[in-house]
Amino acid sequence: MVQSPAPHVDAYLAELPDDRKVVLTRLRELCRTELKGFTEVMAHGMPAYERDGVAEIAFASQKRYISFYLLRGDVRDAFAERLAGQDMGKGCLRFRKPERVDLDLVRDLLRATATASGPVC
Repeated sequence: MVQSPAPHVDAYLAELPDDRKVVLTRLRELCRTELKGFTEVMAHGMPAYERDGVAEIAFASQKRYISFYLLRGDVRDAFAERLAGQDMGKGCLRFRKPERVDLDLVRDLLRATATASGPVC
């Protein structure tokens, strides 16, 4: 599933296979807990979290992995050492198996995002 036609996050999660639904539901819970003042939306067919109308975090169930989009360059730079061993593109962490999603790392990235201010890539 690259882009979902789901109109809201509940519908998005409902269409996932069970093994992915569990971890993506947990990602959503973390986002909702840590990203105070952000708005949950569907953007580009995936759940995203916006502040002042700008998406800073998103996640998706892709065909071969689970994606966690970290769209703040300053946060990526601050976590460079912890992200060094991860499968990561410019702004996307990729987890090949649901059980490999590092929820502690994600929580820390969310906390840093919530307190950061600056440009979003």
